[in-house]
Amino acid sequence: QVQLVESGGGLAQAGGSLRLSCEVSGSGFSINAMAWYRTAPGKQRERVAIITNGGTTNYADSVKDRFTISRDNAKNTVYLQMASLKPEDTAVYYCRVYITTGRGVVSDYWGQGTQVTVSS
Repeated sequence: QVQLVESGGGLAQAGGSLRLSCEVSGSGFSINAMAWYRTAPGKQRERVAIITNGGTTNYADSVKDRFTISRDNAKNTVYLQMASLKPEDTAVYYCRVYITTGRGVVSDYWGQGTQVTVSS
């Protein structure tokens, strides 16, 4: 069974930094791409950043040059380093991972979400 556990959210001041982590546990699968999404109040969920298993990254324009996604394959963990935070970054952040099982089935899983609040 695949489980995702997120950590690292909280309160930050504008201009500050936070780092989110998402650890994937379980067995019998390989992890492909890993991504971070967010849902801000009154807005649709948007993808913030994604990283492939080869290390290629892609960012939403709103976070480019401020956020950095990375992964530690040995730990099955994806990180989101957030810097120069803005009040509009306030949202619930979710990790999403794409997994291939031993039978070749590709599935995606979501973390439980972690709140990030940026005060002005």
